[in-house]
Amino acid sequence: MKTLVTGGAGFIGSNYLHYVVEKYKDEEFVCLDKLTYAGNYNNIKDLEKNKNYKFVLGDICDRDFVYKLFDNEKFDVVINFAAESHVDNSIKNPELFLRTNIIGTEVLMDACLKYNVERFHQVSTDEVYGDLPLDRLDLLFSESTPIRTSSPYSTSKASADLLVMAYHRTYGLPVTISRCSNNYGPYQFPEKLIPVVISKALNDDKVPVYGKGENVRDWIHVHDHNVGVDLIVRKGKIGEVYNLGGHCEKTNIEMVKTILKHMNKSFELIEFVEDRKGHDLRYAIDSTKVEKELGWSRLYNFEDGIKETIDWYLNNQDWIDNIKSGDYRKAYNK
Repeated sequence: MKTLVTGGAGFIGSNYLHYVVEKYKDEEFVCLDKLTYAGNYNNIKDLEKNKNYKFVLGDICDRDFVYKLFDNEKFDVVINFAAESHVDNSIKNPELFLRTNIIGTEVLMDACLKYNVERFHQVSTDEVYGDLPLDRLDLLFSESTPIRTSSPYSTSKASADLLVMAYHRTYGLPVTISRCSNNYGPYQFPEKLIPVVISKALNDDKVPVYGKGENVRDWIHVHDHNVGVDLIVRKGKIGEVYNLGGHCEKTNIEMVKTILKHMNKSFELIEFVEDRKGHDLRYAIDSTKVEKELGWSRLYNFEDGIKETIDWYLNNQDWIDNIKSGDYRKAYNK
């Protein structure tokens, strides 16, 4: 079996490749990434030693390039991790998100139809469901929760999801979708909460926290997420959506204090800043469906997972410094 993994140089995609390339030695994996600012070739360069893996530089929105790649490689499965994903950036430049997250998905699915790919899997987000009230802890996102987006980012992902299901119904494309809560783990680009806090605290800089830090997120280790994606791709029912959640709700201020405490840094570094526009209040996922149907379970508890994650960044400060300096953009120079 040959699998195309798009966006494989990003945070979640690179962790997925490290997992499957080692686990399935008799299968082939091709990573396609444009290496935009959030794509880091350093995340995956050590995979080049594996005979069942190769990297291709390219844009999922480039139809001619994508078709040529599909024609040459004859993929059996396509897993689409490629996406613009930073909410703040989507507020500043919605067009980029609409192009990559919607048009890019369309181009990939057209190629899947043209070259008879056996499974297209769309990696989505819980943000397509909007948010939940802070005072209703009994409410969770299920696969039947109506889509109700808040940001240009979540709208672009929801639009892609709807397009995926339309391609399944209209053209018979064999698809699955996974929607996941906030991920944590190694290789996360230092614009997201956890690496930002670590990077700031290392230099004793102020750590910015939106509003009062009361917004709640459901956290899952990236490995557990990727085990779920792999299960869905191999055993999930065609045409179905599966939620992957951590069952681990934390306010943003709780998360920040957890990191600072582990680093032996003062809470006085915390600086509350103007809240994000349209900031979602709470995310919480019900992952009962994937647990019962596919037997998915989480390996990491939050306490162990977050400590391991923080220690990874502390032990790989050169990785963060490489990004800050911009040198990481030179990692792939073929």
